[in-house]
Amino acid sequence: NTLFFALKGQKLDGHNYVEELYKKGVRNFVVAHDKEFTEEKYPDSNFILVKDCIVGLQKLAAYHRSKFNLPVIAVTGSNGKTVVKEWLYQLLHDDYNIVRNPKSYNSQIGVPLSVWLINSDHDLGIFEAGISESGEMDKLEKIIKPDIGIFTNVGEAHSEGFLSARHKTKEK
Repeated sequence: NTLFFALKGQKLDGHNYVEELYKKGVRNFVVAHDKEFTEEKYPDSNFILVKDCIVGLQKLAAYHRSKFNLPVIAVTGSNGKTVVKEWLYQLLHDDYNIVRNPKSYNSQIGVPLSVWLINSDHDLGIFEAGISESGEMDKLEKIIKPDIGIFTNVGEAHSEGFLSARHKTKEK
């Protein structure tokens, strides 16, 4: 029932946890290299080899999203995304069974994990999407597939990944 994505960050590499997780019973892994992941070392396991584990997670979440036909609201902006998402939830939850990001899961990893929560009981999605560099919103849009977009504002937060305020606004 578990699929582990060996995500690699600036400080940690998920590939380093495969052995420990295998010992705890995990048998399904998405990895970006297969040099030490052999059938002899990890019997009865499944390793899916991808070029980039984050991209693999995003593609799987986008596929999952495509299986559900429900209206989705996406919220973006430099500030206020979570407040607006929660405000909308409070206004609409009596009339809809809503799926939404837990907390502020609005990143390249958080959005796919949030979208993965969609199930057949939901009839509305509200997802926030945050970006910190050029090209990220295109990836998130393919996962969320929103029907309605809400743009809160453009501020200074996460500006270092953009050429200018205009560039940041265009990306959002």
